[in-house]
Amino acid sequence: MRAGIVILPEHRWWIAEPKWRAAEEYGFHHAWTYDHLGWRTLVDGPWFGAVPTLTAAALVTSRIRLGTFVASPNFRHPVPFARELLTIDDVSDGRFTLGVGAGGDGYDTVVQGAKPLLPRDRTARFGEFVELLDQLLVKDRTSWSGEFFSAEEARSAPGCVQRPRLPFVVAANGPKAMRVAARFGQGWVTTGPPTEDVETWWRGVAQLSEQFTETLATQGRTSRVNRYLNLDSAPVYSLSSVECYLDAVGRAAELGFTDVVSHWPRHDGVYMGSEQVVEEVAADVLPTFDRHL
Repeated sequence: MRAGIVILPEHRWWIAEPKWRAAEEYGFHHAWTYDHLGWRTLVDGPWFGAVPTLTAAALVTSRIRLGTFVASPNFRHPVPFARELLTIDDVSDGRFTLGVGAGGDGYDTVVQGAKPLLPRDRTARFGEFVELLDQLLVKDRTSWSGEFFSAEEARSAPGCVQRPRLPFVVAANGPKAMRVAARFGQGWVTTGPPTEDVETWWRGVAQLSEQFTETLATQGRTSRVNRYLNLDSAPVYSLSSVECYLDAVGRAAELGFTDVVSHWPRHDGVYMGSEQVVEEVAADVLPTFDRHL
């Protein structure tokens, strides 16, 4: 079991930098940030880009893995994005993980004047996005003509530090997206089902985990795929207390998840909590993580 933390890209760097340093010093295994142009209730507040934020984070850390949670094709084309990913992978000396998902119909889409896609089209675009990124990060030159994206002799020198490419953690709750995760992912991440009932959420997470196991078998995937759970998609914020965090981590472990992800506490609104809980988790829980579980 490994523990991760999400630091939202909402603070000027002089405030954000100590959080990224602390995430490593506290002993978290991975740290992430959202890849959006604006996000839900925070759309009118401060917000910074994921790629430069993670690049800066790579320069002030040395061990912790860094990643997007998650990038999507809503406002990205695989060709220029692949160049950015190569750069972060290089600057971090191979500590970068691409969290990638299909994206929704929110601000990222409407701010550019685009019309929301039907769910089937959004999933099809997602599959094409991930497959093309895979080729761009592995092959020296890539040409592609798809329904949603095109590439003509796209170069990829010097290639990733991590070979054959940096790892993908693919977000998937539905069967088609799970097939994408089974085909291209070194990890799978789920948010569980939308519900306001905690026990219903955990039952849904268990069902999704079983469904992903079946998908791996159907797709003939035999190599290991790590399983990530976004704990804060549950109706209860995981870092509301140490006891709440321990309970969530224990239940995730029982369901076979290898990684859990929580969010750095905010002063108000979504993910509201106290940084003292993070300090207590770092002092009392993370050092004994494996033994506790």
